[in-house]
Amino acid sequence: MNTDGMATRYQPADIENKWYDRWEKGNHFAPSGSGKPYAIMIPPPNVTGTLHMGHAFQDTIMDALIRYHRMLGDNTLWQPGSDHAGIATQMVVERQLNAQGKTRHDLGREAFTAKVWEWKAESGGQIMRQLRRLGASLDWTRERFTMDDALSRAVRTLFVKLYDDGLIYRGKRLVNWDPVLKTAISDLEVENREENGHMYHVRYPFVAGQGLDGQYMHIATTRPETIFADVALAVHPEDERYRAYIGKKVSVPLTGREIPVIADDYVDREFGTGCLKITPAHDFNDYAVGQRHNLPLINILTPDAHLNDDVPPAYRGMERFAARKQFTADLEAAGYLEKTEPHILKRPYGDRSGVVIEPYLTDQWFVDLSSDKGMAKLTQPALDAVRDGRIKFVPDNWKNTYYNWMENLQDWCISRQLWWGHRIPAWYDADGNVYVAENEAAVREKYHLAAEHPLTQDEDVLDTWFSSALWPFATQGWPDDTADLKTYYPGNVLVTGFDIIFFWVARMVLMGMYCMNGEVPFREVYIHGLVRDSEGQKMSKSKGNVLDPLDIIDGIDGEALVAKRTSGMMQPQKAERIAAQTRKEYPDGIAAYGTDALRFTFAAQATMGRDIVFDTKRVEGYRNFCNKLWNAARFVQMQTAGQTITAAPVKEKNAADRWIYGALDRTIRSVREAFDTYRFDFAAQALYDFIWNQYCDWYLELVKPVLGKHNDDDAEKARTRHTLLDVLEQALRLIHPLMPYISEEIWQQTAPLLGTTGDTLMTQAYPTASNGEDPQADAEIAWLQETLLGVRKIRADMNIAPGKPLPLIISGLDDNARGYLAAQERSLLALGRLDSVRVLADGEAEPEAAAFMVGSAKNMIPLAGLIDKTAELARLDKEITKREQNIARLSGQLANERFTASAPAALVEQTRAQLASDEETVAALRAQREKVAAL
Repeated sequence: MNTDGMATRYQPADIENKWYDRWEKGNHFAPSGSGKPYAIMIPPPNVTGTLHMGHAFQDTIMDALIRYHRMLGDNTLWQPGSDHAGIATQMVVERQLNAQGKTRHDLGREAFTAKVWEWKAESGGQIMRQLRRLGASLDWTRERFTMDDALSRAVRTLFVKLYDDGLIYRGKRLVNWDPVLKTAISDLEVENREENGHMYHVRYPFVAGQGLDGQYMHIATTRPETIFADVALAVHPEDERYRAYIGKKVSVPLTGREIPVIADDYVDREFGTGCLKITPAHDFNDYAVGQRHNLPLINILTPDAHLNDDVPPAYRGMERFAARKQFTADLEAAGYLEKTEPHILKRPYGDRSGVVIEPYLTDQWFVDLSSDKGMAKLTQPALDAVRDGRIKFVPDNWKNTYYNWMENLQDWCISRQLWWGHRIPAWYDADGNVYVAENEAAVREKYHLAAEHPLTQDEDVLDTWFSSALWPFATQGWPDDTADLKTYYPGNVLVTGFDIIFFWVARMVLMGMYCMNGEVPFREVYIHGLVRDSEGQKMSKSKGNVLDPLDIIDGIDGEALVAKRTSGMMQPQKAERIAAQTRKEYPDGIAAYGTDALRFTFAAQATMGRDIVFDTKRVEGYRNFCNKLWNAARFVQMQTAGQTITAAPVKEKNAADRWIYGALDRTIRSVREAFDTYRFDFAAQALYDFIWNQYCDWYLELVKPVLGKHNDDDAEKARTRHTLLDVLEQALRLIHPLMPYISEEIWQQTAPLLGTTGDTLMTQAYPTASNGEDPQADAEIAWLQETLLGVRKIRADMNIAPGKPLPLIISGLDDNARGYLAAQERSLLALGRLDSVRVLADGEAEPEAAAFMVGSAKNMIPLAGLIDKTAELARLDKEITKREQNIARLSGQLANERFTASAPAALVEQTRAQLASDEETVAALRAQREKVAAL
């Protein structure tokens, strides 16, 4: 216990680093070794990454669950680690080399890889340090990296196992190709942008001798340079316009090649001309058509997106877009280009390189997910696990997204043309034979190859998502049969965003069930929404609306925020607009709100599966909540330190004590149910209502008459001091999963007064609803609250000074209310600032008074001499006139069509809301004026 007492002001910066260091050094994040296992595997962030709002939201949810289950006594593991992020990390180091006038090829593969490891040691893992600032209670002693020795061994083992089971193959297939990085990339790494482009309408002449001389087939394309790779034109088999041409041949313009006209149901008769060019080597849909019709594949591009030797000599070596320009000009000159039209299209860009991605035909390694064997061994078990409930999605509707993807699976391209990553454990001899094993020595032993038989290892590395798919079991020791694997696999819940259900969630299910004898990798998948800005826009650097969680925690001045938002932009021309927008939205920068306020904001907005609309005003509100809790604790400490404190059965305590215990039990039940059902918003709301409204606003006021100098009952005081402390201590344990820092700081100074000690609050038991509820006490305090609120309303309505003593006369009390009045008269007098309370005698006339009802009882405050009637009427008239003038102004604005049509929607809505508020206020003021005038 801090004998100096609590600081007068809540300063989060003073307590956050202190407590995190103590928690980590005390090894309090490690599993306890007892209780039922509860495990969460953190989605491993990229080693190149920094903490963004999505991470902060996601990690707040995971940490809340882990802290909750740790306090339930579960054997909790929150597994930390990071992903080697093949493309992103290689790009970071390559840029450093480029700045020195070098490339990775100048160093060679081995030296370059060593350079990446050097960068990782010095600069990687920044996000892990930032997670500590968020209060994330990960077991850092178990931190893993997807390319550490143990995980690398697991990756190689899985590759070999899949290969030996006939579930991995190497083949020439179409992939997303990045011509700058010169590697295949996943769909997740492709950003589709809507852009203005062109549609080129091209004529294909029929080959002579078919009775169609001088006639053409017409197609429309946005990529005319791919005409060089056309192998067919396709029409719908039931399209009457083209039925007579099926089987005929046309000439590919400017190439001299002849290609057939084929029929395929894929063709949309209503789109364009109803005739499609088929280019299997450069279009994913065309590839499927080509497979059905056994069409040849013609690749016309080099790895860096220049045209190769399979095009006419005039275009060889040209960059793809330069070739497009030249080719369309030549088509027009030769009479083949019918017209060119503006066209809005979606163009794929690499999210790392920023260049247009090409569908590209190349040799790659694939996991078989679509053949009969692949379906039986991998895909179908993963589908069945969700269908039969072994894995549940929260919210449940996300299972449909999972089904949709799994039921339409294509084989998974797992090779990447990079140097940084898990090198594929396959070797080739001079004859092109492939040998797969964990290392070269294992290859020679497995395939009985002599030491002098020359072998060369495959140059490619594995897709980052391949190693990530092993995360739930490889981190726990697989392929060895470890105690951790038996304890923490399967995990309890995976917390992730909807955008990687395909790329990561499904693949963990596929590989987990394959490697772990059909056991699922986790039992539930909690899908959270995106964090958007205050106007509901997605946060992005290009929009200039990104917020750094640490800036919300620590604060940042306005110009530093502007500099942060406008530096390193891909589109620097937007910097000026973003700077102006930032100065307008945050003229003074962002205040330091602390970690607990940010975490509570995330929890309060974590509605089931919906996006968060993030506004720093909400954080400010919850910072005020922290202040409220801090000041309440200081009050409790001042009332109890050095005083007699007596623990007594709840039933022996006064009504206010029994009421607050009942309210606490209801809150405990609500919060536990909310955590158990992933309703973090319900948990936050229940905690906020109890601590702010019931404990701080009501109970702390109700104890003041008890603890005051006019109460001579020392035993009652001692019991009430215990209640003050006991309820606060339980509330701190209750809120700890969401607000770990402030709860720990206050608990350390509160618990010892109750005789409770411990290194940390986080290992204390989570509260149970076992204090007891008392309906009689609830009714009694509800009567007191309603009466006090009525008195306060009259004070406010009649503009009576808060400290002016008032008389209260009550008529029509029933027996229960008479009992409540007898028990609570002391509190009613003190908290209502009344000079007297009496019951109207039988036959006594009611005085001229302001009145309010509580149940069947009429509560009256005689107003004679309390207010200056003339002055009060004048004040009300002045306020009514002011409001009516504002109503006229706002009504005029809203009647102006130019304003409602051109002003921002938010401003129009704000104006409407202000008008409604003013109209409501005027109505209340007029009603009040009638009351005063009648006095």
